[in-house]
Amino acid sequence: MARQIVKLPDAGEGTTEAEIVAWHVKPGDIVEEDDTLVEVMTDKATVELPAPRAGRVVAIHGEVGEKRAVGSDLVELEIEGADEREPAPPSPPTRGEGRGEGQPAAAPSSAKPLASPAVRKRAADRGIALETVTGTGPGGRVTQGDLDARPIRPSDSRDEIETVPVIGLRRAIAAHLEESHTRIPHFSYVEEVDVGAVEALRARLNADRPDRPHLTLLPFLMRAVVRAVAAHPQVNARFDDEAGMLSRYRAVHLGIATQTDSGLVVPVVRHAETRDLWQAAAEIARLAEAARAGKASRDELSGSTITISSLGPLGGIAATPIINRPEVAIVGVNKIVARPVVRDGQVAVAQMMNLSSSFDHRIVDGWEAASFIQRVKAFLEMPAAMFID
Repeated sequence: MARQIVKLPDAGEGTTEAEIVAWHVKPGDIVEEDDTLVEVMTDKATVELPAPRAGRVVAIHGEVGEKRAVGSDLVELEIEGADEREPAPPSPPTRGEGRGEGQPAAAPSSAKPLASPAVRKRAADRGIALETVTGTGPGGRVTQGDLDARPIRPSDSRDEIETVPVIGLRRAIAAHLEESHTRIPHFSYVEEVDVGAVEALRARLNADRPDRPHLTLLPFLMRAVVRAVAAHPQVNARFDDEAGMLSRYRAVHLGIATQTDSGLVVPVVRHAETRDLWQAAAEIARLAEAARAGKASRDELSGSTITISSLGPLGGIAATPIINRPEVAIVGVNKIVARPVVRDGQVAVAQMMNLSSSFDHRIVDGWEAASFIQRVKAFLEMPAAMFID
């Protein structure tokens, strides 16, 4: 028998280290080729590292939450037919939870339960052993629905405290938000919008075109933002504050803040200015599904020039969204509510929604921000204008 070392691979783009997110093996475990050994996360992606060959795990190096240097030892395997302490042959990591890209891992031939990294993490958080769950997915894969069917173990004490380490994607999100909030002098602007006309148009289009993707308010808002930034290019930009350089874009690459099991990510609808309502709706749905399944690529999660953040029906009355650095503006969408308004001296009930948006005050002045949001409001209140050049 000989030993083979699995090292932390170089993910490129200047990456020098990665954080250990989750171990899938322990010393003494028997693994088959392509079984997942460990999940690691760089500042760009979360990936799974597979076993290069079948063997027995002799040792693992590093704790969950620890950052390891590229090239450092992660796993020692005892295998047959290899040179003593032979390094693992280079192979691309498989795609993992959140923002990675790569090729899907082959199904393991061992009895280890099949499940995505997101499912494994949620099961661990809930104290559920995957071996005790009957998977209903393809090939017996354990799904989120299978976990939902399992009750959470009742606590024996009301005073119990659960300590949860902030690691992986959640730690990356926290670091990004902290940096954005610390380095950008935010100011927010809130404006109310009567969405009665655009909601009526949306309902009519959905009824007339049932064969096309279902339209929510979001594609209309995207269209309004696209039309508005044409007159306000200062908000469709990225600011490199270290170099003192502002890049203003003619194309509109719209980030759509999306909630996943692992946290908030921002997939990007590229060239939103070229898409009609249904194309925008289809792309939003595709990106949201990829993000929530942990299959969105690095390119799909980077490069936005302005972001829209919406909690839908949970959107509240107003918010103070944090800018997705290095962008300089974010448009926040609050929920639609029926409330009384005064029209021509008469009180009427209208469908109203607030836009709560934040701007980088180093780049966008208050007048510019207000003018931009007022233009978005005008398009939403008279939606036909969005389609007239």
